[in-house]
Amino acid sequence: MGEFERIRFDSRIMGGKPCIRDTRVTVGAILGLLASGRTSEDILHAYPYLEAEDIFAALAYAAWRSEELDIPLAEPK
Repeated sequence: MGEFERIRFDSRIMGGKPCIRDTRVTVGAILGLLASGRTSEDILHAYPYLEAEDIFAALAYAAWRSEELDIPLAEPK
């Protein structure tokens, strides 16, 4: 996933959830903050080690993931 270089997966960190770079801040946490009305500036103030590009990367990853299709390998009997 070269286009999501700021998104990391590590089974030892946050249970393998997608996180921003080498932090414990999940994509879900960023989306939740934005959905609750927080601005990018609010988030960057609360998490000074994040960059604006991290927030855009979280949004881009979530948009890509929402378009992904899950196709069952076999029909249940």
